[in-house]
Amino acid sequence: MQKSTMSIYSLMVQFFQKSEPIQKFKSGSVLFQEKDSVEYVYLLLKGSIALGRVHLRGKDFILKILNDRELIVEYQLFKANPHHQFYAKALTDCELLFIKKEQFEEYILTDPEAMNALVAWLSTGYLKAQMKCQDLIMNGKKGGLYSILIRLCNSYGMKTEGGILIDLPLTHQELANLTYGTREVIQRTLKDLREKNIISYENQKFTVKNVNYLKEEVDCQNCSFEICGLN
Repeated sequence: MQKSTMSIYSLMVQFFQKSEPIQKFKSGSVLFQEKDSVEYVYLLLKGSIALGRVHLRGKDFILKILNDRELIVEYQLFKANPHHQFYAKALTDCELLFIKKEQFEEYILTDPEAMNALVAWLSTGYLKAQMKCQDLIMNGKKGGLYSILIRLCNSYGMKTEGGILIDLPLTHQELANLTYGTREVIQRTLKDLREKNIISYENQKFTVKNVNYLKEEVDCQNCSFEICGLN
């Protein structure tokens, strides 16, 4: 019988949790900034963290949002003196394990199962990024927003009587940062969706009442949740 493959997150929790204390971060705290020297990789045990960049003109772009049970490795692996390419900011209260970069890389290089799991995780992340770029390029600003809402449903959705609740507090500005659009354009599109009874917005949380409408508008291919997510 073939042995089931454990995720890189599960392997690392199993290997490091006994030796590393859990660190708590409050909502709004910055884990690291762009261009900071890399000291640690992180295991996100609980909470949500946004990864992004700030353009020279001050425009904030959120590249992805990670939820709990995620590994945060945002640098060139096995490179001498690497720097972070993005910032990481807590969107909710979080619990993390900090693992020294050198310990992580040694673990990966000396454990074949961990190396295989890391490669699988990186390849899935690559596909996610390619699919997200495709959606944003091919569907324009409005379609890009629809695509992000679908991905949010896949990553954070909870089925309720009223539809799919995206169980993550998001401001209109943060949603604009995710779609690389302006808040004004996003607000107009969201107003249109509310008037059509496709979505609702309460306590900084969106509920998608008709996800099939969004999928039809962007010619959704119904990819697996593993690929069509925001993390």
